[in-house]
Amino acid sequence: MIVKLINKLKMAAVLAVLTLAGVASAVLPPPTPAQVQAQVAKKAAADAKAEQDKMLLLAKMDALSNAWRGKAGANGWTLNPQTALPVPVAPVAAAGAPVAAGTVATGAAAALSAPATQSAPSGQPAGVMTTTGANAPITSEKSGTAAPSADVKPAPSPAPATVKTR
Repeated sequence: MIVKLINKLKMAAVLAVLTLAGVASAVLPPPTPAQVQAQVAKKAAADAKAEQDKMLLLAKMDALSNAWRGKAGANGWTLNPQTALPVPVAPVAAAGAPVAAGTVATGAAAALSAPATQSAPSGQPAGVMTTTGANAPITSEKSGTAAPSADVKPAPSPAPATVKTR
């Protein structure tokens, strides 16, 4: 009798799981045109706010940099020239005016608009080991093909033969 009850409970649990799985996999209806327009407007507003925040940040960074550069001469600090970066396709300068293609921008506008891509790890062009690295001998302390490092702890000294007591 208990076995039948357990089997019925198992069957009920399986049916409940299948029912919940069916509800969870239900497809939502596509958004209405009004919802799509609202989403587009919301995204456009968020993009405009992000662009405005970026321009404010650029202006603050340029002001801070200019203030530091203004004080550098009076305080005897070394003043290096700003690094000029090539401008990508359609950048916007810190002041908000577009920069002509092919010109060089300096400051934060160039730093935020320049692409930061790297195709492979540093020192390994295209992710392939160079011939110098491939031909280098493999040495390892663990395998015994290299001398122990100087920073390895020395072996512990042997315990004294007798222990002195008072």
